[in-house]
Amino acid sequence: MDQAARRDVQGALPEGLGRAIRRTGDDIAAVLDGVAQTRSAVPGSQWTVGEAAAHLALANELMADLALGTERPYGDGTPQSLAAANAESLAGFGERRAEPLAAMITEQAARAVAALAATADGPAPVTPLGRMDRSVLASYLLTHMLGHGYDLARALRRPHMIHAERVALCMPFMLSVMPAVANAPAVAGLTARYTIRLRGDGGAFGVTVAGDAVRVAPEPQDRPDCTILIDPAAFLLIALGRRSPWSAMARGQILATGRKPWLAPRFPSLFTAP
Repeated sequence: MDQAARRDVQGALPEGLGRAIRRTGDDIAAVLDGVAQTRSAVPGSQWTVGEAAAHLALANELMADLALGTERPYGDGTPQSLAAANAESLAGFGERRAEPLAAMITEQAARAVAALAATADGPAPVTPLGRMDRSVLASYLLTHMLGHGYDLARALRRPHMIHAERVALCMPFMLSVMPAVANAPAVAGLTARYTIRLRGDGGAFGVTVAGDAVRVAPEPQDRPDCTILIDPAAFLLIALGRRSPWSAMARGQILATGRKPWLAPRFPSLFTAP
């Protein structure tokens, strides 16, 4: 076991999180392996494969810098400002070749893990989505890598790297950010209590919508209006705006129960993908 992995296990990060980040970086590099041209489009995106890989490399570098306490202003957390920051970042970085980008993705992922472990007792970094403690920032990094890694795999018709164990490690970030990315028009006037259960050992959490606000708890509701049982990969892809809930339902990946099961299709619309 290498030194970074030992720090991971010893508690600087939640067990397995640092390893998952490094291995996801390796998996993304494998997706890019042997790709001669990167000008093909990423489905559902305005980016090419080269642009998506460049963004991921730059984002991993950003996360590593933030973990070290470096101030890196990057939008104000709104989707519009993040899109503008992404465009500005890409405009100033010309590399679009698969091999050097794959190397940068893996190197910066490992650098981020080492930085997060080395600065475990430092102040919470300021990220594009607000101040986060380091374990949540690491979860954010993994979530971001999985989302764009999925995009690259889909564009290149190669297997993606999302599975239940990795989704579980994304949940600290997902739960922390959900209130901040609530979709105000969709939430307005709604009163509902949800329990979300991830199939297998993915755990469960509760979401309460009331008073035009969203509250998230790391445990299921006692008396939910709607319980959603969902495949972990489908949950992450829907949450990140990569898959339609209707598509997941058609594949049998979502089951809704409770007093108001019809609230289930509405749940994804309550949030704007981070």
